[in-house]
Amino acid sequence: MKNNTTKIVLGVLSAILLIAAIALTVLLINSRKQNEEMQELFAIEREELESEYSTFATQYDELKIRITNDSLQAKLEQEKLRTQQLLEELKQTKASDAAEITRLKKELKTVRAVMRGYVLQIDSLNRVNEQLAKENKRVKARYQEASKKITNLSEEKEALTQKVNLASQLDAIGISLKATKSNGSSESKLKRAKKLVVKFLIAKNITTNTGEKTVYVRIMVPDGNVLTKNEGDTFKYENRDINYSMKKYIEYTGEEQELTMYWDIEEFLQAGKYRVHIFTDGNMIGYNDFELE
Repeated sequence: MKNNTTKIVLGVLSAILLIAAIALTVLLINSRKQNEEMQELFAIEREELESEYSTFATQYDELKIRITNDSLQAKLEQEKLRTQQLLEELKQTKASDAAEITRLKKELKTVRAVMRGYVLQIDSLNRVNEQLAKENKRVKARYQEASKKITNLSEEKEALTQKVNLASQLDAIGISLKATKSNGSSESKLKRAKKLVVKFLIAKNITTNTGEKTVYVRIMVPDGNVLTKNEGDTFKYENRDINYSMKKYIEYTGEEQELTMYWDIEEFLQAGKYRVHIFTDGNMIGYNDFELE
């Protein structure tokens, strides 16, 4: 009886040990499986982290292109280097190092927040720059418009000045040329004449400057030369020196004034077309053509 009891106890213990061994084996298998699954999960997380870190490093370069601020570019370069350093640390981390991967995941959150801050800052700067560019364009347009108005005003002023100058310019009217004898009576033949007499009126002009003026008369003979007593008898006209035949000083008051000037004939004068020009104040104020026989 005792032997039977011992056998029964031993049989039960064997069964219990077998069940325990089976259970332990199952636990070990499950534990290994879970460990492998965790390893796969950490490996996937590490790959995802590497991808995100690489993306952020590239985005810092893209952000630098969008700005011209040297100080901000330096900060972006610093953050890019920090991101690249974390990426290198991640590449050297084993997939089984859960603590290090967790730390780098936290660091990634910080990198993401910093990146978001820079994006917002750069977008704000770009909006400001865009507004400044638009304002600059408006200012340039207003400046060009103002410059155009100033140019138009200058042109109008210049035109008005020219009109005033033209209005103030004296006019010689009623110009006549005749040949005379010694006693002043008319002579129809040049070969017998002793003088050439030039007569004209300086018209009334209240816009011109009054006072002493010098009036020059040029008599051009048929061959195109100018009658002159001395080659040094010249005056300035259009930035050059030209000869005159006669000159006279007058006191101009703004009223109409008659002038008579005489040329003593001491040379041979051929019959033909004669032209008389009259000048004062640097302007030619009148001319006329005559046929003398």
